[in-house]
Amino acid sequence: MIVIKTKEEIEKMRNSGKILRLVLDMIKEKIEPGVRTIELDRLAERRIYELGGVPAFKGYRGYPNALCISINDEVIHGIPSDRVIQEGDVVKIDGGVILNGYYSDAAFTKIAGTPKSDTDVKLVEVVEKAFFEGIAAIHVGAHLYDIGYNIQKFVESNGFSVLRDYTGHGIGRNLHEDPSVPNYGKPGTGISLKAGMTLAIEPMITAGNYRVYVDKNGWTVKTVDGSNSAHFEHTVAIFEDHVELLTE
Repeated sequence: MIVIKTKEEIEKMRNSGKILRLVLDMIKEKIEPGVRTIELDRLAERRIYELGGVPAFKGYRGYPNALCISINDEVIHGIPSDRVIQEGDVVKIDGGVILNGYYSDAAFTKIAGTPKSDTDVKLVEVVEKAFFEGIAAIHVGAHLYDIGYNIQKFVESNGFSVLRDYTGHGIGRNLHEDPSVPNYGKPGTGISLKAGMTLAIEPMITAGNYRVYVDKNGWTVKTVDGSNSAHFEHTVAIFEDHVELLTE
């Protein structure tokens, strides 16, 4: 069931998103070769609590940490550890916050230090641009799969692939709500978008094939062909006359 949010509920999500943005911006500055991923996770968790929020991911379905930190061929759900970030690693940070019962969710990708290839640089640029291509399709009366169509068309026109097995999602009082928001689709299909809908739009793309598998830890999603990947996400709210990024 899709839950339409009131302006008051969206304001609560906006406040949650402000905390998340402060935390992710801080973490982004800390990503560099030589840093352990668990250090970033601990820093984020501490800051979320200091700002009055609660880490949305920690304990969710048993997930052990505040952040997902995925590197290179790891697309999403990488578990922070003593792993040391290396020069040129493609690092994906995904985080969430709960504030007054409402969730926010956002992600970004950054290359640590000097990039290893032009392809990695382009991959990071394309995933963020793809997000905004998806946002451009959103307005009251548009269709859900218009979003994914725009994302897929842009990503594939740049020589990359979009994941099929994982999608964006609704968000609000729960981290994952209806509807699922694929990063691919046929334009003009899917449910009609309405004011008051809140969605986590998150292109997940790879430099190679879109096929992925779950690592033996039960969480981390990796590319089958070992190609690098990128991830970008914001929580958004649909209004009658505009779309707002609640985690910007």
